[in-house]
Amino acid sequence: MATQKKTAEVDYSMQEKIMALYEMQKIDSKIDAINKVKGELPLEVQDLEDEMAGLQTRIDNINAEIEELNTLTKQRKREVDQAKIMIGNYKEQQNNVRNNREYDAITKEIEYQELEIELAEKRLREYAGAMKGKKLQLEDAEAIAAERGADLKLKREELEGIEAETAPQVAEFEAQAEEAKKKIDERLMVAYNRIRKNVRNGMAVVTVKRDACGGCFNHIPPQRQADIRQGKKIIICEYCGRILVADPEEMTE
Repeated sequence: MATQKKTAEVDYSMQEKIMALYEMQKIDSKIDAINKVKGELPLEVQDLEDEMAGLQTRIDNINAEIEELNTLTKQRKREVDQAKIMIGNYKEQQNNVRNNREYDAITKEIEYQELEIELAEKRLREYAGAMKGKKLQLEDAEAIAAERGADLKLKREELEGIEAETAPQVAEFEAQAEEAKKKIDERLMVAYNRIRKNVRNGMAVVTVKRDACGGCFNHIPPQRQADIRQGKKIIICEYCGRILVADPEEMTE
């Protein structure tokens, strides 16, 4: 018998499993054809998303550096104001000194505060130069981000349009694939998926046509073709590693 009952499950024959694999391949090939319509769009969208994420990180870092420069600028300006107040106080004290020693000590304090002001103003000029450079970097990064963002929006819309248009077909094929999977055990599915990944066109299961493998077109010996038609075991093409099945049309004939 082609099928046997085992508890609540069906134990499918090898022939049925092989034909289910063939059906699975036909369904996956239809899904592959739909995915080809998308072309490089999914990869382009992913690349642009990655680039946008990198640009946003760069923009955030530049903004953080600008904020730090702003904080340092305010701090140095406060130091300058404080030093000027202290100089004013020291000059008032000079008018009330009792001797030269006090006068010289206050003069040194004034000179020290003047040096502090000079150093702070030097730092302020450095911060201003750095700030200018950072703002230019920020403008460049934001301009690139705006350009990439526009590209990403267009490509996303194009991809989403294709996906929306093909979604019903894909859903139908995926449902058919789930039905075919019920007849295929896990070991065969793993082998099938591995072969699909390793071959150029995703064709893991091919028919024998005109005595040749439908994948690599190498000649298949008559005895091997007889074994394939019997469907008692999985037979792999010794040249390309694909699973070989008998052509259903030839079998009907």
